[in-house]
Amino acid sequence: MVYMDVNTAASKWNLSERSVRNYCNEGRIPGAVMKAGSWAIPTDAMKPARKQRAGKIPTDLLTRLRMEKESGITGGIYHKVQIELTYNSNHIEGSRLTHDETRYIFETNTIGIKDESVNVDDIVETVNHFRCIDLVIDQANYALSETFIKQLHLLLKSGTSDSRKPWFAVGDYKRLANEVGGIETTAPGEVAAAIKALLKEYNKSKNKKLEDIIDFHCRFEKIHPFQDGNGRVGRLIMFKECLRNGITPFIIEDDIKEFYYRGLKEWKREKGYLTDTVLSCQDRFKKYMEYYGLEYGD
Repeated sequence: MVYMDVNTAASKWNLSERSVRNYCNEGRIPGAVMKAGSWAIPTDAMKPARKQRAGKIPTDLLTRLRMEKESGITGGIYHKVQIELTYNSNHIEGSRLTHDETRYIFETNTIGIKDESVNVDDIVETVNHFRCIDLVIDQANYALSETFIKQLHLLLKSGTSDSRKPWFAVGDYKRLANEVGGIETTAPGEVAAAIKALLKEYNKSKNKKLEDIIDFHCRFEKIHPFQDGNGRVGRLIMFKECLRNGITPFIIEDDIKEFYYRGLKEWKREKGYLTDTVLSCQDRFKKYMEYYGLEYGD
């Protein structure tokens, strides 16, 4: 990774150094790290978008999500997305936290669990997933990059028991070969090149269609670049890319995960399985948007 200092970033983005440091402190520049008391910023980082000014309540999803996030509004679409996306994506991967427990953690920042033992990682990854969604919302308008993808994984897995294992690379690609559903995935030594090639091809087109986003997801999961957390990172990427391209997003809910898995497995041979599953999930999300007075496309 090649980095630039705050002064260079300020000149590049036509900002003051103070503004750049504030963006770093707020976590609004993916991949920015503190080195020897100074911020080091990836040279491919994008200039953070300005915050929405107060005014008329927006009816487009991304602007509303940002407004509610920054204002701390409860009970809105931001609140809904945080709980539904986090609960379902984690549950698909085996989390035992209930929907109510997930909601309680988000709403109160405390743990409301009684009379049962709970895996600490389920709690840590739930809190981390909330932060991942915030990153998705903040960086929705930027082109998809390796830096962003690795930042999602870093946020998701930080503080988990996996992060304490010497062979587990938090925020970086896998070191050991793995399988998904009994199917071989890309070898560790080939992952970086495979992801770069996938991103290069995906980012050629500026106007993405739903099929492009689904196709990226299937190919990303086939590479399976991380030791763990690939499904959740992949689904977060799909949500981000829908926001970026003005496509109604969707949440793969736990009750249809078998259809989702079948669609992933059969995508290369038959695209209809996963496409139909995603369209069904989109219909569910449109109902959320209708309830909150938000506009959506076809």
